[in-house]
Amino acid sequence: MMFRDLRADEIDCRVATCTKYGVFLLLYKDARCDMNILDETVGPLNWTRSHTRDNANCIVSLWDESKKTWVSKEDTGTESYTEKEKGLASDSFKRACFNWGIGRELYTAPSIWIGAKDGNVTLEENSKRPGTYTTKDRFCVEQIILKDKKIVALSIKNTSLGKRVVMYDIRPENEKNKSV
Repeated sequence: MMFRDLRADEIDCRVATCTKYGVFLLLYKDARCDMNILDETVGPLNWTRSHTRDNANCIVSLWDESKKTWVSKEDTGTESYTEKEKGLASDSFKRACFNWGIGRELYTAPSIWIGAKDGNVTLEENSKRPGTYTTKDRFCVEQIILKDKKIVALSIKNTSLGKRVVMYDIRPENEKNKSV
């Protein structure tokens, strides 16, 4: 079973680290993305999910018509900072979907560093930890090019500033005239 590559509009950016010099971004997919891809690839009635260990583990099962049986893959998740139980269930589901291959290309993402000016980094006022830097800017994947399930070109836009702030392209020179 092969799942299609993620589209740029299905990939979100999250600030992982913020310093006075800039921000480090992580790329991720949400659970709705996984559900949509499962529905379009195997059909909404041909997959199921179940949770064990108080939502810490999720089992995603796909119906194998040729074997006339459910085939399952399982993984565990971690709690989120906002909604503990829901975040745990969502994370374990997304990880189980990675086991099926959905979005596995995100593991090939380059380090995404954005300088302080392009990330609107400021010193956080009234912080419990003095010297804490933050940004309120939002970032999105503007475009992505994949080859053999690996990210070969990527552009990130700071939507708050309305400008491209990252351009990554490791394609051979003769392929670079294509979009990104």
